Parts: sequence; structure tokens; C-alpha cells
Amino acid sequence: MSSADETREELAKVSSLAMTARRLLAGGKLVDLSALEERVRAVCESVQAMPREEGRNLLDDMRSLINKLDQLTRELEGRLLLHDDTPGGTPKNAYGDPPGKR
Repeated sequence: MSSADETREELAKVSSLAMTARRLLAGGKLVDLSALEERVRAVCESVQAMPREEGRNLLDDMRSLINKLDQLTRELEGRLLLHDDTPGGTPKNAYGDPPGKR
């Protein structure tokens, strides 16, 4: 399997993680995005290390991932705004109840 094929497979997995995060968020769940962030970073580094033509063959897959990440960003921002009920704009409820209040 070529480097481009392996990266394409990893792009599909990362896209799936982004979709899962969106579903969890839509269901009102808290989402830890650290694994997604690390996998996106690894994919980007893989593409950057490829010969230019190999990387260009992944443009559609990369654009698709970027669109999914952009959608996730908008949904996260929307959730923060929903929970932003303070005059100064601090989203005090965005991350659930503070410890001891459950």
C-alpha cells in the first residue's frame, strides 16, 4: 500500500471521528477533541511530507475533511452561544456543571 493510500485511509478515519463528535455534540454530550486534533495534525504532516503530486491526489479528501471540521466548529460555537447567559459573554455553562454540583 502506498503512502497516499494509507493517508487516504487515515483521512477517512479522521472524517469519521469528526462526524462522531458532531453526533455526540448534537446529543448534548461533552466531546473530548484531543484525539481528533492529534489525528488531524498527523494527517497534515503526512500530506506535507509527500511528493507534491501524491498530495494533490488527496485534495478532494482533504477538502471533505476540512468541511466536516468547519461544520463541527460551527456547531461548537453554536453550543457555546446557547450556554452563554452572562452579560460579559463568558460561557459559564458550556462545559457542564462544576464539580460538586452534580
